[in-house]
Amino acid sequence: MTNRRQFLTRAGAATIGAAGAVTLAAPAVVKAQTAIKWRFQTYAGAALGEHVTKPIIDAINATAKGELEIELFYADQIVPTGELFRALQAGTIDAVHSDDDSMASPAEVATFGGYFPLATKQILDVPVLFKQYGLADIWRTAYEKVGGVVWLSSSGQDPCHFNTKKPINTLADLQGLRLYTFPTAGRFLSQFGVVPVTIPYEDAQVAVQTGELDGMAWSGITEDYTVGWADVTEHFLTNNISGAWIGSFFVNEKKWAELPDHLKKLVMTAIEAGNNYRDQWYWGGEAKLRAEGTKLKLTSIPAAEWKPVEDAAKVFWKEIAEQGEVAAKVVKIFEDYNAVINKAGPPYVNG
Repeated sequence: MTNRRQFLTRAGAATIGAAGAVTLAAPAVVKAQTAIKWRFQTYAGAALGEHVTKPIIDAINATAKGELEIELFYADQIVPTGELFRALQAGTIDAVHSDDDSMASPAEVATFGGYFPLATKQILDVPVLFKQYGLADIWRTAYEKVGGVVWLSSSGQDPCHFNTKKPINTLADLQGLRLYTFPTAGRFLSQFGVVPVTIPYEDAQVAVQTGELDGMAWSGITEDYTVGWADVTEHFLTNNISGAWIGSFFVNEKKWAELPDHLKKLVMTAIEAGNNYRDQWYWGGEAKLRAEGTKLKLTSIPAAEWKPVEDAAKVFWKEIAEQGEVAAKVVKIFEDYNAVINKAGPPYVNG
């Protein structure tokens, strides 16, 4: 004879209704969840990507518990870097890490991505400009206006120096140098005789070896050593034309809208952690390799001779500001911020 207590114990998942009747619970239904899959392309080659993009993708994949799986592709593996925006907007790629300038973004802020001449002094200027001076809102709105792509986050990376086969000791030494560089940076540098060259990222090293290029104006010394450029160039100019790269994470608008809120939060958390990692990786690398690196000889152009470059940057800013209301607003923010750090003095003005 089974009493009521024994019956309930055997049922395990039984419940008692309001009227006291016993109802067996339905068996648990295990619903198989199909993972959301993204294809992600970074501007960086594999060696650099190990530090600037892969840690973020690895963190997302490890933490998403199979709900989101991101496949990472490096520079030019799916489409050329200059076609990244178009591919992202069309859905050929689901997410991207790049600067606006290199990926040929049609957004009104594109000119300021990458290395905008002499707008920043060091890596931490970028998060400050975005989070404290309003650039984040401007970038977000600019991409909402374009449509199809969502801007997620921007961060600073390394400064833009020259690493070349021959030494640069004066401005005159820039004349005729064929350098791999960014579109806006190249446009600015051309007035000093530099010949900007656009080729796939992974081809730059071989192009120096074959004589097609004289060097790069693309990165700081950390990247030069990391990606192998220090193996084919001999000199590093300590003067830079920008204190920090402005790069961003972007996602296809439809893919982002379909992502559950908890996964959006996970993606943003991983991106911010990656931004923080790059801050210290570049900052430490720039110092250590200048001080202890053995592959590149350091040269400098005296401040008085470098001043025409700084003056030319101010003229360049004014020309860009005339392109429209958004450009004028961004330039004004750069001017205001530089006025603050110039007044504050060292270490904020140390480039």
